[in-house]
Amino acid sequence: MRYLLSIVLIVLLASCSSVKVNYDYDKTVDFSSYSTYNYYSDMQSGLSQLDEKRLLNALDSTLQARGYRLAEEPELFINIMSNEYRSAPSNNVGVGLGGGGRNVGGGISVGLPLGGPNMQRSIQIDLVDAQRDALVWQAVTESGLRENASPSVREDKLRAVVKKVFSKFPPKGK
Repeated sequence: MRYLLSIVLIVLLASCSSVKVNYDYDKTVDFSSYSTYNYYSDMQSGLSQLDEKRLLNALDSTLQARGYRLAEEPELFINIMSNEYRSAPSNNVGVGLGGGGRNVGGGISVGLPLGGPNMQRSIQIDLVDAQRDALVWQAVTESGLRENASPSVREDKLRAVVKKVFSKFPPKGK
C-alpha cells in the first residue's frame, strides 16, 4: 500500500510541474533554408514586461546556439501570445468501500479533489515566413504558474518552456 501511495504522489508531483507542448508545422517547408529571425515590432505577448524580457532572452540564446541570427530583415518573424488562467483541480483520490456475500453486494465511492484551483499559463509561439507572410511552425505550451514565484524561479520556468518548445525544432522529416 505504501508503494502504491508513493507512486501516486510521484505522478501527481510530476504532472504539476511539467510543460505540455503541442506542435504544428507546414510539412512542405524546407526549414534548413532559414537562418535569420526577429520579433514582430508590434507583438503583444500578454506577458509582463519582465517575463517577456526573460522569455525573449531564453529564445535568443536558444536560437543563436542553433546557428540562427537576429536580423533587421529576417527570414522568420516570431510572434508570441500568452494567457494566464485558473484551472479547477483535476486530481482526485477515490475512496471505496464495499462488501458482498450470498449474491448481495454494495459499495460507496467518493472522489476527493486534491488542492485548490491552479494557475496555468499558455504560451503560443508562431514562426512566420517573412517573405510569404505565412505561418510555418507553431508551438502551444501549457504549464503551471506560481503567482508569487521569485524572479529566478520565473526565469528558470521560462527557460524550461523554451527548451521543451525548441526540442523539436526544426521539425525532422516531412
